[in-house]
Amino acid sequence: MQKAAGNRVYATGKRKNAIARVWMSPGAGQISINRRPMADYLTRETLRIVAEQALSITGNHGKFDFYILASGGGISGQAGAIRHGIAKSLERYDANLRQPLKKAGLLTRDSREKERKKYGQKGARARFQYSKR
Repeated sequence: MQKAAGNRVYATGKRKNAIARVWMSPGAGQISINRRPMADYLTRETLRIVAEQALSITGNHGKFDFYILASGGGISGQAGAIRHGIAKSLERYDANLRQPLKKAGLLTRDSREKERKKYGQKGARARFQYSKR
């Protein structure tokens, strides 16, 4: 929400039930998630690409260090929350980055949630099998 002491920037990212609190500061490009290196926490390459998407679009790979606390949801939702948090922190650091981030849709919170299961049905939309005879 606000810039902290020094050049440190804080932002919150959300996706499904996952929340990522992101602290960004100028540095060598190290990203730690829940006190672990990103490669150890996000084991699938696709999740790492999703999380670093904002850095790729703005061309800021290796310029900032990120300290991230991710909680809630699954690993895929956390990767999306991390992407949202990194994008918001980059935008707060430099307002000129808003245009490419907004165009890529990274500043918008993905509001899709899991639909609840309905009574009398097998799932949210799936019905129990119907037998005519």
